[in-house]
Amino acid sequence: MTTDQRQEIYAHALQDAPNECCGYVRIRDGAVESVHRSENDQPSPMYGYMLDAKSLLGAYNAAEEGFEVGIYHSHPRSPAEPSQTDINLADYPEYVYLIVSLSADDPTVRAWRIAEGRVSEEEIEEA
Repeated sequence: MTTDQRQEIYAHALQDAPNECCGYVRIRDGAVESVHRSENDQPSPMYGYMLDAKSLLGAYNAAEEGFEVGIYHSHPRSPAEPSQTDINLADYPEYVYLIVSLSADDPTVRAWRIAEGRVSEEEIEEA
């Protein structure tokens, strides 16, 4: 992930705060190629997120085109770790889940694999 891409996700999170933001990224060969903001169809400061239908279709099409897909959302007041709600709502085990936290002085983003209730962290390298 480039610094500019990370900053785009941070900016989205800050713009939508105090509600959670959401969107998706297209990934090829381990590198984020593009960041796509979504409308959160379930805006809330801490109870979940839902990508709008157009974004869900965009993510699906990206996967069909051979991209890896990452779904991102923000935690305005908590760490960049999956909550139980995040785990329960992780419907796409083939996707990576990125969480940006605004709870510290310096925003952080972390990546996770979530499948069948199991959670493992993925490394994000700065490009």
